Formats: sequence, C-alpha cells, structure tokens
Amino acid sequence: MFRRRTALSVSATAALLVAAPLLAACGGEAHPGAAAIVDGKRITVAQLQAKVKDVRAAQAKSPQGAQLIMNTGRLSLATLNGMIFDEVLARSAKDAGVTVTRGDIQKWRDKAEKQAGGAERLKALWLQQGIAPQEADGMVRNQLLLDGVAKHLGADRGTPEGQRKLAQALAATSRSLGIDVNPRFGKWDDQQVILGETKEPWITTEPVRQQA
Repeated sequence: MFRRRTALSVSATAALLVAAPLLAACGGEAHPGAAAIVDGKRITVAQLQAKVKDVRAAQAKSPQGAQLIMNTGRLSLATLNGMIFDEVLARSAKDAGVTVTRGDIQKWRDKAEKQAGGAERLKALWLQQGIAPQEADGMVRNQLLLDGVAKHLGADRGTPEGQRKLAQALAATSRSLGIDVNPRFGKWDDQQVILGETKEPWITTEPVRQQA
C-alpha cells in the first residue's frame, strides 16, 4: 500500500531508534534549557520531551506497544531532528511563496486513509514511525510543502536529479538559519539537513501513485 522514501521527507527517523530516557534540561551551557537554536528561536528540552511523551503515550495504548517502543528507542533524537527540519522547511516554503490549506491536508489524508485500509490503519502505520496522532497533520503539511517547494524549483522529487536540487535548496536555507544544537543531542549537518546521529532524516509514508 505504501512505500518509504529515504530522501526529502519529514520528521520521525523512527526505524533507527534504540531505547533511551527523556533527557533532562540543559544546564551551564551556552543556551540553558534549549535542545537547539534555529534562527534565534529556541527549541526547548521541555518542548522536545512533550512531543516524545505524546508518542510514547500513543504507543503504549497500542496492542503492539512494547514492540513499537523497542523499535523507536532513540525517539528524542529523531523528534528533535524533525523539529529542526520543520523550521528549515517552513522557511524554504515561505521564501518560495508556498502555502498549504486545511483542505489540502484533508484531501491528502483521505487518499492515504483509503489506500491504507482506513483511518485507524493509517494511524497505526504512522505510529510505527514515531508520529503521534496529533502530529499527523503536521507531517502531511510538510509533505505538501516539500512538493510545493520542489515545484517552485522545477525539481521532480521522483528523480535523483530533482531530489538533489531540492536538497541543495534546503541546505542553503539551513545554513542561513544558524542552527546550533545542544551537544548532548549531536551536531546539525547543514549539508545533509540532518541531526548527525540520525541516518535517514526524511523517511515518510505516502500514498502509492496510481499506475497508468
């Protein structure tokens, strides 16, 4: 029903994660309490912990909860990676004049739910990637923003050349934002637009295109 892309998708590098507790707030560092600084904006450890907690709570309710938690252990790193990438993508979309409406999001979800076999099945698939139900619309929005930015650039996301072109544009935006990550979480790579400890930054699940 669905396929994974390993380039130019959003948030949640869930397949790479190993169990780790929530991280405590930073102290005695350049940006106390911050997990990262993006364009002068703080992503706090508290915000990061809240997102991780939401995912864990949703996973715990699943019949496969133990397995889901085991498979998404380093969730803090993956979540922070996604939160930073969200900021990079939002700026790229703004610069390109790309916007997404609530109707656009619902249309995408309707198609995805149909292909997944229903809304609950789609939620389960997303939860496997570390995406809590309340974060799903944000994930969809990012996919649509990526498509919009790619279209603005004349880049076909379905080709290696198009993906390189989009990656280069996102990298340029990333550099312009002066991203500074708390060392306990790793180092942000502007060239790859990824938090160093995560290896597949843009995994997504999206509807299979209909064959002609």
